[in-house]
Amino acid sequence: MKRVDISSYGIPEEVARCVDVPDVGRPAAGEVIFDVLAFPINPADVMFCRGAYRIKPPLPATPGAECVGRVVVVGEGVSYVSPGDLVINLQRENWAQRRRVKESDIVRLPAGIDLRQAAMVRINPPTALLMLTDFVDLKPRDWVLQNAANSAVGKLVIRLAKMRGLRTINVVRREESFAELKALGADVCLVDGPDLAASVASAAGGAPVTLALDAVAGEATGRLAAALADGGTVCNYGAMAATGNGVNIPYSELIYRGIKVTGFMLGRGLAGRSLSDIRKLYDEIAVQVQAGALQAPVEAVYPIDDIAAALMHAQRGARSGKILVTPNGMV
Repeated sequence: MKRVDISSYGIPEEVARCVDVPDVGRPAAGEVIFDVLAFPINPADVMFCRGAYRIKPPLPATPGAECVGRVVVVGEGVSYVSPGDLVINLQRENWAQRRRVKESDIVRLPAGIDLRQAAMVRINPPTALLMLTDFVDLKPRDWVLQNAANSAVGKLVIRLAKMRGLRTINVVRREESFAELKALGADVCLVDGPDLAASVASAAGGAPVTLALDAVAGEATGRLAAALADGGTVCNYGAMAATGNGVNIPYSELIYRGIKVTGFMLGRGLAGRSLSDIRKLYDEIAVQVQAGALQAPVEAVYPIDDIAAALMHAQRGARSGKILVTPNGMV
């Protein structure tokens, strides 16, 4: 079978190679084998290839944080899925044609779900959902502030917030993004800058803003903090600013105004939940994806043999959507 391996860390399209490796074999008791139908190239995957991600396994290593697959065969004692079922894998190393995993590592998806959308269910939708639910007890009509609102997670935040009756203030770098975000349901769109706090206060009509989602870090985190009500929470989940200086918040925001700062990582968000609760979470998301309420644009799809070209495309700026790879034929 084919698999993508990196034998060194470096420029992703130069270090990632599609190689022929032995098949995964037969499943042991409690194991499931599935064909990988599609996987997206995420920023974390690019960082993994560069050796800049938090996980840096011995080499050679296989990237791939998410995928969608179809069950081929199950081992003795497996009852959760059957051959033909669609699944996502909670474990990594998914840039391959076939995977063999434990039954407890998979989540079943509904038949008929769009396969391209299903390939992107594992990470971004639960990230957006859990950041809206795990840190602040938000009520309908409450405001949520976020930067990088035109990112994949940012767009999902807009849609999920709208479903929950929440209002969003969406901060971006360029006004050109406003129309797209408004079409998704954004209530307010603002361009980031030194006057952000005043702009947020005006947009919210004086109502308190208690939660800010930060994907940029650096000085941008401080601008979000300044826009929050006393006692508000900033949740950082990314560092698009890439300054190397982490989040930058004046101590006065923390000491005098009681602003709280926390971080979000999906693995930690799921770790405190039972497998049953995790599967229920994904069931909820899958229903919304299948209904068309949660959709992420796809710009291009590549075969696994063209992984270098796919990686180069995924690193281009101003893309209109995700780059997907199909290891077992086009979907």
